Amino acid sequence: MTSRLTSGVDLIEISRFAEIDPAIRERFIQRVFTAGEKEQCAGLNERLAGKFAAKEAVAKALGSGIGQVHWREIIILDDPSGQPVVELVGKAAQVAEALHLTDWSVSISHTREVAAAIAVGMRDQ
Repeated sequence: MTSRLTSGVDLIEISRFAEIDPAIRERFIQRVFTAGEKEQCAGLNERLAGKFAAKEAVAKALGSGIGQVHWREIIILDDPSGQPVVELVGKAAQVAEALHLTDWSVSISHTREVAAAIAVGMRDQ
């Protein structure tokens, strides 16, 4: 019997965002984040790291990792209450559909040093 849930988790050191060479930082951010995500992060390293970790956690829950799906196909936006919400597009949406994953929950947290995220996808069995 297949579980109705799949999950992924990720941790990232926030300092990795602070230490990105300024010459490549904007290009990296453009490649990883959508316009809406960038706007919500407002350039804050802890927010960028949190959304990055959430994207990684979702990719792990999809069983694909980044590579089969692309960064910008996993969109993590905060709803009006501040709760992060997952939206999948492109190949990420196709993978989720093939796995019958219809509902997502993601949680993001951070300390001064580390951002963490967990993603749970639920199958529509």
